[in-house]
Amino acid sequence: MTSKNEKDRLIIEAIDSAIDHFGDSREELIPILNHVNRKLGYLPSEALEEISNRLKSSRSQLFSVASFYHMLSTKPRGKHVIQFCESAPCHIVGGREVWQALKEAVNLEENETSPDGKWSLITTSCLGLCGVGPVIVIDDDAYGNVTPEQIKDILAKYSD
Repeated sequence: MTSKNEKDRLIIEAIDSAIDHFGDSREELIPILNHVNRKLGYLPSEALEEISNRLKSSRSQLFSVASFYHMLSTKPRGKHVIQFCESAPCHIVGGREVWQALKEAVNLEENETSPDGKWSLITTSCLGLCGVGPVIVIDDDAYGNVTPEQIKDILAKYSD
């Protein structure tokens, strides 16, 4: 378990790193939030408060942005985040069956994180890979033309 002081230190380090890289202008809000989200695994309220102070933006604006984009999360996520594309092109080519196999394989429903913290399962309206649907993205790895039979082998790559 991480102590409050350790958590605060990690938050400040992540924000310092983001601002060193992107600067402290409001135009860089999304890259800053994404950077901090990747470093911490999510955007805790303390991080949103500190970013709000540094960018001189309202906390409500930051929360709105953080809750709008699927790549960002205000709740802790699993070590591996699985994004499933639920767009019409993916749905038409077998997405429903892939979604069912994926949920069964990780024993999660949409927007859930496994009790052991290994997996988070989220849906997104489009991953921009419509030509190779159904598509899933795990962390930064995209998989196209996925079939239900491939799910277990794909997930096995993340057995760490």
